[in-house]
Amino acid sequence: MSFFKKLKEKFSGSQEQEQTTEKYTEGLKKTRTGFASKVNNLIARYRKIDEDFFEELEEILIGADVGFDTVMELIDELKMEVKRQNTNDPSAIREIITEKFVDIYSDGQEVQSDLNIQENELTVILFVGVNGVGKTTTIGKLAHKFKADGKKVMLAAGDTFRAGAIDQLEVWGERTGVDVIKQAEGSDPAAVMYDAVRAAKSRGADILLCDTAGRLQNKVNLMNELQKVKRVIEREIPGAPHEVLLVVDATTGQNALVQAKTFKEATDVSGIVLTKLDGTAKGGIVLAIRKELGVPVKFVGLGEKMDDLQPFHAEKYAYGLFAEAFEEKEEKKEEEAGD
Repeated sequence: MSFFKKLKEKFSGSQEQEQTTEKYTEGLKKTRTGFASKVNNLIARYRKIDEDFFEELEEILIGADVGFDTVMELIDELKMEVKRQNTNDPSAIREIITEKFVDIYSDGQEVQSDLNIQENELTVILFVGVNGVGKTTTIGKLAHKFKADGKKVMLAAGDTFRAGAIDQLEVWGERTGVDVIKQAEGSDPAAVMYDAVRAAKSRGADILLCDTAGRLQNKVNLMNELQKVKRVIEREIPGAPHEVLLVVDATTGQNALVQAKTFKEATDVSGIVLTKLDGTAKGGIVLAIRKELGVPVKFVGLGEKMDDLQPFHAEKYAYGLFAEAFEEKEEKKEEEAGD
């Protein structure tokens, strides 16, 4: 059975599986018209797999923000698999890319993309990232998700430096029916976190989602501020924050990787939230972040709706990249069989 067919069967087990797979397929439409269509055009132009084919494929992968080192690894893996399967058919490469994408992302390990939610005690999740990446919107969408799961959620307005940041979080608080702990603009973010943790404990909250500043006078100031916030939280709840989620904008490509490296050095990032994935025609940044930082992507933004922030699933992502081509291939097979 083909890898695509195995994935399709795997995702058709329940209504929830089918719905999330559909979200990936729909959300990755722009990526398919960019990266995947270039691969499809390459396949259509070649009658056999040779060095020229691999050179062009290499360029496509680098252009898709996969990252140079990861591209080299992926090309080597593809060459080995082509030899192993003893195939010279360019159309076979689509399925091999999909399978190798999943293999390289997982690197032979079980990648833990679930959040570290504490049982019967307060879970604190700290959100970091530069301004404009969708950090506050991500917090609002996760608040909605947790509340729908029956959790008592609170928000901490720790971005006291950006004008309007507190008001923006309050709007999300009202929209989701969640309390927001705040102080005046320009207040000490660490003091806000102290108040928020105390309030969350006293009100019996299950989850506290903490916003933070994305920009100060310089990078050193910002990182020092984040470390201070983290220390205050840890002092109040040993072992917290239980997650430090770095929010990055997928449309910024390699710049997102640079941001990720900077924040990881300062805050022990435990997971990535990749926003606006539906707005990029590249999408290889998922692989680059995983390989170069060793940090799992935990959520991806696949649209504007409240439930379009989805837990990341490497197989659904890889399937979504070539879903249309796979469906066309299966339909063609059925037609030929019918004839």
